[in-house]
Amino acid sequence: MVSTAALYPCVVRHTRRAPVHHALRHRTYMWLVDTDHIPELPLPLRPLARFRARDHFTGRAPSIRAALDGFLAEHGIDLEGGRVMMLTHARVLGHVFNPLTLYWCHDPDGRPRCVVAEVHNTYGGRHAYLLHTDPAGRADVDKEFYVSPFYPVDGRYHMRLPLPGDRLQLSLRLDRPGSPPFTATVHGTRRPATTGALLRLSLRHPWSTLAVSAAIRFHGIRLFLRGLPVQPRQVRHDPENAT
Repeated sequence: MVSTAALYPCVVRHTRRAPVHHALRHRTYMWLVDTDHIPELPLPLRPLARFRARDHFTGRAPSIRAALDGFLAEHGIDLEGGRVMMLTHARVLGHVFNPLTLYWCHDPDGRPRCVVAEVHNTYGGRHAYLLHTDPAGRADVDKEFYVSPFYPVDGRYHMRLPLPGDRLQLSLRLDRPGSPPFTATVHGTRRPATTGALLRLSLRHPWSTLAVSAAIRFHGIRLFLRGLPVQPRQVRHDPENAT
């Protein structure tokens, strides 16, 4: 594969404290790749990991890097060819669902410039947040996108998103007026992106991205049956939501 790519077996945890207490724990794996050197697997392995531009941002750019550069240009940012590392799920057996894709963007001299957090919901919507993180990877941003059917589009995210190294350690907290915070974490350990590592993870987590979307829907049904009210969804018409 590509020497700059890595795999992260990881555990995703969500904790909701109000109006009912509910916790979600899910095991999966993610890829960390350089957007200028995205892995192209040997033909027999390609069903296990494909990276497609149509799965990110507007879905209309010729490459993932071009899509990201277009988004940044809309916000007055030019990386001038600087390196971008992307943490994401690959398309597996024809299916992909990425609740969160992260892009760590650097200047040509390697200095961190910004982080882009691209969010997808289960309704097919997409939205990207431009974040200017501090040296610890922390940033705050207002919520602008409908994700959970049990939360309206309000509140503020507090994120900690350091570039993964040997460890993947991400956290997110949503604060809303008069309500305990919702928290989410992703913790994992780096593995070289070798054929053997991919095969082992694929056997351990078959249909991994389908399992992610299925788990979200399953827990949503459980919350609905527990009486949690559904918040009305307002469809946005931003370019990120074009599919």
